Amino acid sequence: MENKKESTKAIKGIILMILASVLTAFGQLSWKFFQTEGLIFLFIGFLLYGLGAIVMMLAFKNGELSVLYPLMCTGYIIALINGKTFLNESVSLTQYIGITVIMIGIIFMGIGGKK
Repeated sequence: MENKKESTKAIKGIILMILASVLTAFGQLSWKFFQTEGLIFLFIGFLLYGLGAIVMMLAFKNGELSVLYPLMCTGYIIALINGKTFLNESVSLTQYIGITVIMIGIIFMGIGGKK
């Protein structure tokens, strides 16, 4: 019973850390829009980034730092998608390979956790 409770707690931590990564990536995108679209995007960016930090702190209550923190690297994946989607940036084969390597690394870090 205790093992199932720990597993549920770890999954909650993983979900929260990915959410934190999403929030911070969109906060950074908002800062990029601030350069051309106006001051409101600066404040939205700070709000999203701050919420991401709070969610990250909540995630740390539910799992191991060595497993959860590498999940912040999902922000690189989200930033790549945001750049392509919202800023019409081109994505090279090298970048796709880099994102694939990051995802493999995240999986290995997660597998290496004690729980």
